[in-house]
Amino acid sequence: MTPRIGTAGWTLPAKPSAEGSHLHHYAQTLNCVEINTTFYRPHRPATFARWAAETPPDFRFSVKAPKTITHEAKLRDPEPLLRAFLDQIGPIRPKLGPILFQLPPSLALDSALAADFLATVRELYPGDVALEPRHATWFSAESDTLLRLQAIARVAADPAKASEHAFDPGGDPNLAYYRLHGSPRTYYSSYDDAFLSTLAARIAPHRNAWVIFDNTAHGHAYPNALRLQQNLQGFQRP
Repeated sequence: MTPRIGTAGWTLPAKPSAEGSHLHHYAQTLNCVEINTTFYRPHRPATFARWAAETPPDFRFSVKAPKTITHEAKLRDPEPLLRAFLDQIGPIRPKLGPILFQLPPSLALDSALAADFLATVRELYPGDVALEPRHATWFSAESDTLLRLQAIARVAADPAKASEHAFDPGGDPNLAYYRLHGSPRTYYSSYDDAFLSTLAARIAPHRNAWVIFDNTAHGHAYPNALRLQQNLQGFQRP
């Protein structure tokens, strides 16, 4: 499988000169995108249907789960909210990659709560799932066991603020999901060639790898993604 490389959202450095949406033109050069707006508000099913229609057959979307689940309910009683979310994104399911759950930095690991939440997620959604915890307690053998049990990946995040292991993928070994927020200045900094070359070597062996650049504030995400894509061309896939 070819690694999926994209950005958080699909804003391009310049307005396309040809006809078509930003998403249409973005999808000609990158093979995936992460939809973040679903974290803040629901979207109409027609919106997801339009996005699916504007992209090539092999293009994939990852979708960020709503903050009502992660930040407001704090993983408690997730079934009604999760069912509503899955119904909402139904039109994009044929092109759906991982669902992303990003936890608030203050949310520590509660083993019983986490086990119930992860089991519910897996009951309702059989596809790829990535969890981005941001509290140090989630970077433990206990957490890794809970995630592996439900075949859910732990995001590898940069900068690695929560733990020295935060840039190491965890949980389900069948999915490596990297989120690059910009370092040293989160959302603003670009990644240099040395970092991107090292990252290419890290993800090349994975059969199911996603890399999402979230350093969008100064427009670095898109060129960084293109550069990583170029670096990967030097590696032979198994």
